[in-house]
Amino acid sequence: MTTIQNLLAGTAMFCTAAAAIPAHAAPSGAAKNIVLVHGAFADGSGWQAVYTILTRDGYKVSMVQPPETSLDDDIAATKRVLDAQDGPTVLVGHSYGGIVITGAGNHVHVKSLVYIAAFQPDAGESLASLETATPSPAAPLKPSADGFLYVDPAVFHADFAADIPSAQADFMAASQVGISVKAVTGTVTVPAWKAKPSFAVVATQDHMISPALERSMYKRSNSVVVELPSSHAVYISHPAEVAALIERAAQ
Repeated sequence: MTTIQNLLAGTAMFCTAAAAIPAHAAPSGAAKNIVLVHGAFADGSGWQAVYTILTRDGYKVSMVQPPETSLDDDIAATKRVLDAQDGPTVLVGHSYGGIVITGAGNHVHVKSLVYIAAFQPDAGESLASLETATPSPAAPLKPSADGFLYVDPAVFHADFAADIPSAQADFMAASQVGISVKAVTGTVTVPAWKAKPSFAVVATQDHMISPALERSMYKRSNSVVVELPSSHAVYISHPAEVAALIERAAQ
């Protein structure tokens, strides 16, 4: 039984080969807006390198800071940022952020969805149910006294971000945003990927989400998939490839 299963019980509780896709400026007719949604145990600052590439290439980039108090709260936070966009938008989610964009992606401004080593649920599925069906290689989560989960700092580098410098991973571990059990068990009613095109990155060395689960979800949705030899923190360790896929989705 994985740690997340234990915690939930205790709380009553195709891939193309890894290759860079050339980035280029936003052409006429493409979506010019990009909205980035981070996942659990991280914050918006992790998108900095991706943000720098996208803004250099002419895109307007906004970042959501979901509170991770519940899936409904996180979808609402994302929709507030989408409301502020001035036209077609690419909505991007990492990890748990994939569940958020699956719910928020029905917004009228959203043109396409990008899943970066992210959960991509069908109707009625949650992070908890997907993780239980296909457990992750590692189980480093710990509970707080008030119903939130966090990654043990002692294993954060190895399990979340093995391919970035240890000092950077240590800072991320110290600044991580815990996720509530309520968010972990939240389900999406109408998955946006059923009506809008989706693109996805499989992180082949991911310890937080099983790469096999990533592949199966993205195959189910007919997502355009790129595989990268990366940890779960692929958006930090491979920003050029991640930004290139986002730009492809914008076109």
